[in-house]
Amino acid sequence: MADVPAAFVALVAEERPASVALSGGGTAERCYEALPDAALAGATVLFGDERWVPVDDDESNEGMARRALLDRSDPAAVRSLRGAGDDREGAADAYDELVCSLPPVELVHLGLGPDGHTASLFPGMPSLEVTDRFVIATGDDAHPHPRLTFTFPGIARCHLAVVTVEGDDKADAWRRVQAGARTAPAARITAERVVWLVDRSL
Repeated sequence: MADVPAAFVALVAEERPASVALSGGGTAERCYEALPDAALAGATVLFGDERWVPVDDDESNEGMARRALLDRSDPAAVRSLRGAGDDREGAADAYDELVCSLPPVELVHLGLGPDGHTASLFPGMPSLEVTDRFVIATGDDAHPHPRLTFTFPGIARCHLAVVTVEGDDKADAWRRVQAGARTAPAARITAERVVWLVDRSL
């Protein structure tokens, strides 16, 4: 498709989700900036992954989502992942309990990294094999900042996973996803429905 953010806007308008889990990154930011003010009015907003930084830090997914969309919209609730606990493990435990207590998220927005990662599920990390949690603390020396993330079971519980992909640096990762390569964690995304919105140049 020629315009990934426009396709995302059209899909959100069609689905009208009552709950969403938002993402981070440049493509996500463009998608959120393109959404009209009322797109998530009355919705419960969660986050699919987050860096362990203050929300007002430039690296915060929540901070980006607030600046790009949430501060001008009227969601019913914004459930902070970074603010779920005083430390990473406590926040992961609390958010895991929260996600378990809520109905399945209606729409989780995901991206694709040049290395094939999605959310904060990076190649070769033990977090890829977690089966008994929806949310975990994760991170390693190869990636900036410790993280919190939905696991693959957490994503699979959602009604709809929407993956937005644009940028020449994603071309190799997208080919590996299409081939089902184990080196691309995003190839393992499952949910009740999965929709890929991919720049046609890839």
